[in-house]
Amino acid sequence: MDDLRTRLQGLWLPLVTPFRDGEIDSLSLRRLVRHYAAGPIDGLILAATSGEGLLLSAAELERLVDMVRTALDDAGRQLPICLGLAGASTARMCDAIDETAAWPIDGYLISSPYYLRPSQRGLREHFTALADHASWPVVLYNISYRSAVGLTNETLLKLAEHPNIVGLKDCCADRAQTIALLRQRPQGFRVLTGEDAQYHDALVDGADGGILLSAHVETAGFAAVRTELAAGNRDAALAAWQRVSELTRLLFAEPSPAPAKHWLWRSGLIDSAEVRSPMVAVSDALAARLDHEMARRGLAMRERERASLG
Repeated sequence: MDDLRTRLQGLWLPLVTPFRDGEIDSLSLRRLVRHYAAGPIDGLILAATSGEGLLLSAAELERLVDMVRTALDDAGRQLPICLGLAGASTARMCDAIDETAAWPIDGYLISSPYYLRPSQRGLREHFTALADHASWPVVLYNISYRSAVGLTNETLLKLAEHPNIVGLKDCCADRAQTIALLRQRPQGFRVLTGEDAQYHDALVDGADGGILLSAHVETAGFAAVRTELAAGNRDAALAAWQRVSELTRLLFAEPSPAPAKHWLWRSGLIDSAEVRSPMVAVSDALAARLDHEMARRGLAMRERERASLG
């Protein structure tokens, strides 16, 4: 637990899950892991929203984790891995925790139960039961616009006292709430923003890092924002942010992760931009915008990039 608490900072990548012909594309997955393991990321989230985790079977989830851990071993980079879990039933979530207890992960990212709209007391009891049950540390995921109800700061601060709850992916979309939480949180409780467009502001406010879908693209640029701020170079950090901030809007112009998958496909990192239903590929209009932005940034298209990757 202490190891994940220590390492839960910096730039974390909620890795997309590449598909081809309806199956997980193992070749593209290994290529992705090799690419990002060589870059400035501090951890990986698997099978969360960006990884289309709700659309994966239990067998696919296990295979995904095993392939990513093996690819990291082959790359010589021991990045921590958190597995995304989501569900509405406390009992079924405990079952999922049991089923994944022996997997080669370092923790869980667990979102609030969706659709049912439990009370704050219900949320406290839900997450307490999961943290009591889990063999691995738990990172909370507060994202009310997907789960229909958010965790208040009062609830978060009570949950932060649990020894097996080590941090938060913060998508409350309320800067004032986040600032208040950062001021009141107990020592060692990590807060990483999951709001890509608010990454710079969150770091300025004292967040420990970000879990950013947009960092699939221009990864070094996103990492530089935090590096410059940590060094006290606020002007350089803002300049670094301005170079990548437009990507946080473009890559969410249509439901994620389809825009990011299109970009990764065009750059040769994955062999298909395929997503699973009910997700759909980007529109022709957005595909043209993405391609234009790649060309503007001087990025190689698919064939040239693949040749360099081998």
